[in-house]
Amino acid sequence: MIGIPAVSHVLPSLEVIRELVARGHRVTYANGPAAADLVASTGAELVPYTSTLPVADNDWPEDPIAAMGVFLDDAMRMLPQLQTFYDDDPADVYLYDIGAYAARALAESQGRPYVQLSPAIVAWEGYEEEVAAPMLALPGAVAYQEKFARWLAGCGALTTDPAAFSGRPARSVALIPGAMQPNLEKVDTDVVTFTGPCLGGRAEQEGWKRPDGAEKVLLVSLGSAYTRQPEFYRNCLAAYGNLPGWHMVLQIGKYLDPAELGAIPPNVEVRAWVPQPAILRQADAFITHAGMGGCSEGLLAGTPMIAVPQAVDQFMNADRLVELGVARRIDTADATAEALRTALLELTSDPAVARRAAELRARTRTEGGATRAAEVIESQLP
Repeated sequence: MIGIPAVSHVLPSLEVIRELVARGHRVTYANGPAAADLVASTGAELVPYTSTLPVADNDWPEDPIAAMGVFLDDAMRMLPQLQTFYDDDPADVYLYDIGAYAARALAESQGRPYVQLSPAIVAWEGYEEEVAAPMLALPGAVAYQEKFARWLAGCGALTTDPAAFSGRPARSVALIPGAMQPNLEKVDTDVVTFTGPCLGGRAEQEGWKRPDGAEKVLLVSLGSAYTRQPEFYRNCLAAYGNLPGWHMVLQIGKYLDPAELGAIPPNVEVRAWVPQPAILRQADAFITHAGMGGCSEGLLAGTPMIAVPQAVDQFMNADRLVELGVARRIDTADATAEALRTALLELTSDPAVARRAAELRARTRTEGGATRAAEVIESQLP
């Protein structure tokens, strides 16, 4: 497995790797040293490399082409590091995260099979015209494409068209519910298998218990990267602090000092990080930034959601949750205490939302999770 050190990209793959190790496979996991403990928890062997991605300080470019360039530059520096290890000890099959372009280049140069593990949506018939083409009209896009093509031609990759290389793998396992995929009916299911979120050990080992006297539980989390939101958290405290019958778990991330929030009501627990799947199994509602990981885990738990998108694909994900009938969307600028409280009370009192959440929970659980993902991967072994 070859990944990137962003925790939101590491977590979705862990249970798949754990399952492969349990089946007796020797699994290496190439990633940055920051992911060492997560990798070790699966029983895989860490192959460390130095990444240039700005995951430590979350200082990502706002310009989309510049952000894509960050991943390309990282891949160009990653590939020689991977070759140092895998040229002498090639894998029978390579797995790779969507951001780890160097992995596919390595696999193609060695003539080895590969499987993309996608923690996000995948391409569908017409994706290039509907989504990719408008991106190519942005400033800097032509230079980016040319740089990508030159790198592919020079590193031994068989696929030298950047769009096909980054978006059209030979085989893909989408670690998301099929319900979150736009144009699902246009996805080539001979190439892509949707498994839903792959949970298990992480959810079971990191427990959380509903406090005595808490009639209902609300989890508030903006994930791992977009957590510098003190005003939003203060609005949540104003909306839900001392709300009768409710207990709120507020995850604020590692970038914020809890002292910035002011007085914490007795029905609120503030944490830098939480065992999200364990809490969602017991929660009555979930306020999420609508990252794909949170959306997937919310659907698997059958928990109604309030989506407060922050960046990139989260706006589209938020709209999809609303379309599915299990969420309300409130943009950050509109997330006043009054709007947040009203949305929660309406959401959790709507029987149609409860029915729809239960239906999607049942559907997501049938997609197979880590067991199905491992079966697909094993089918690619020579």
